[in-house]
Amino acid sequence: MKNNIIDRLTRYVMIDTQSDPESNTTPSTEKQWNLLNLLHQELTALGLVTDMDDNGYLFATLESNVDVALPTVGFLAHVDTSPDFNATHVNPQIIDAYDGTPIQLGQTNRVLNQDVFPALKNVEGHTLMVTDGTSLLGADDKAGVVEIMEAMKYLTEHPEIKHGRIRIAFTPDEEIGRGPHAFDVERFNADFAYTMDGSEYGELQFESFNAAEAVVTCHGVNVHPGSAKNAMINAILLGQQFNALLPQNEVPERTEGYEGFYHLMKFNGDVEKSTLQYIIRDHDRNKFELRKKNLIEIKNDINTHYEDDPIEIEINDQYYNMREKIEPNPLVIDIAKRVFADLDIPANTAPIRGGTDGSQLSYMGLPTPNIFTGCDNFHGPFEYASIDVMSKAVEVIIGIAQEVVRTYNK
Repeated sequence: MKNNIIDRLTRYVMIDTQSDPESNTTPSTEKQWNLLNLLHQELTALGLVTDMDDNGYLFATLESNVDVALPTVGFLAHVDTSPDFNATHVNPQIIDAYDGTPIQLGQTNRVLNQDVFPALKNVEGHTLMVTDGTSLLGADDKAGVVEIMEAMKYLTEHPEIKHGRIRIAFTPDEEIGRGPHAFDVERFNADFAYTMDGSEYGELQFESFNAAEAVVTCHGVNVHPGSAKNAMINAILLGQQFNALLPQNEVPERTEGYEGFYHLMKFNGDVEKSTLQYIIRDHDRNKFELRKKNLIEIKNDINTHYEDDPIEIEINDQYYNMREKIEPNPLVIDIAKRVFADLDIPANTAPIRGGTDGSQLSYMGLPTPNIFTGCDNFHGPFEYASIDVMSKAVEVIIGIAQEVVRTYNK
């Protein structure tokens, strides 16, 4: 299976599917169709019934091979890659039997080193796929796509393995927060599902951040600096003042676990106008609401010192903590935990410090926790995938299909 995974992952990551947050189309980039169309062909070749809509949501069905009525389980992964780093000309490299020493990434000065990335210690002895240092790898989430495809291939080649009806979804634009925006839950028609979009071995996540985006716009007054006294309002300095009033320790680089944060993503502008783009994250819903309120209070406080309220803010919620929707459906987690136990995989249910499509889908009526893919250091040149862990993720998918039969056919 490892050779099959390497081959499939290599083919998929070399297809540029980077999404674009500035686009208003779905998918946000035409190039995502290149992988979607390929997957459509490959799923059809496996004998699955496929359907893809005009928004790039590719669904497929592996029909049940048992005579009893069972719930339908879904598996999902997204085809787009992050816009945070170069995603063109991906040139994957294979490291056999990783021995723990630093890995030089291609001809660049970038090095994968355990001193900087201690999680590498957990994959010593594994076969790794890494970048050449010039691009991201795209294992987020093409590793999940690979794992689902390999599991479906295995199940079609081994009809003696009993399973109920299985639905597959490959979706666009997860990396820009729009993965489920045009997802038709009714058309997908599953009782529960799992996103294959996690990271390290053993992750089984059913808690996510509550998430919002905030855009702060500062309006200045630009006059000649030689006669600017009591007349100029520098929009850049207004933006700096706004950011300085936020809690300086509540940022991604100084938080962990259940700690939330404010993250300044972009700061653009000049004296006349500047904009600051933030994301706000917190697992606790009340604290999440207080964070948004804090932004508004800072804006109001600064505006009181000016006649024309130079700062305005727009805040939009992106997704909520999926725990609220998954906990009332404990069997979804129990099934996965039993499979993990059968495969001797220690289940790590620590909350995800981010979100997956499952965060939004759970609120759309489809309980969808998240499972590991075996990859790490997403969205940049230090991204890597453990082929060994990916093989275990394939076993998890197959195991869940079997466990649904055992659970409901008693």
